[in-house]
Amino acid sequence: MRSITYHNKTIRLIDHVYEPAEDSFLMVDALQAHMSKGDRILEVGCGSGIVSMFAVDHASLVIATDLNPYAVKCTRLNGITALVSDLFFGIRSTFDLIVFNPPYLPTSEGDYLGGWDDLMLDGGPDGRRVIKRFLAGIGEHLAPGGCILLLISSLTGIKEVCDMMRYEGLYVEQVAESKCFFEQLIVLKGQLQR
Repeated sequence: MRSITYHNKTIRLIDHVYEPAEDSFLMVDALQAHMSKGDRILEVGCGSGIVSMFAVDHASLVIATDLNPYAVKCTRLNGITALVSDLFFGIRSTFDLIVFNPPYLPTSEGDYLGGWDDLMLDGGPDGRRVIKRFLAGIGEHLAPGGCILLLISSLTGIKEVCDMMRYEGLYVEQVAESKCFFEQLIVLKGQLQR
């Protein structure tokens, strides 16, 4: 087991789990700027659980999910309630804030690593395969007035993702960004329109 420290929190890491990087840190910052005290928060695709770790001190409820059992184990090691789930499968509650840092990079056949590691990176040919499935399920899981924070890359197609969010009845705004070597990382906030 290894660990990293970010903003005075130590995050434990194990093999086959996405190691927090620029996108994770950008999502933590966006979460801190957009959560409210007492929110019920769901982190989908939790990886190490780093985002949820920054939510627990302010939220009334934090649940994390990931399809990767190694990620769920790692998140639990970091003190967060976590469930093995494919996006929202088995989740029956509604949440004030749903956070998702999906696999957003376009991938082709030669990009696969094999095993559980593919889950963290495989966004499909356009980078939007998992995002489409996620957005299709949010209506059942967002509380009235609730919102989502979704991290994407400029390589994912910003306009296309915004259009998908609007189709699901969300008002969309860009709330954070970070320029990296070959891409721009963006956090989109989607608020349910009342």
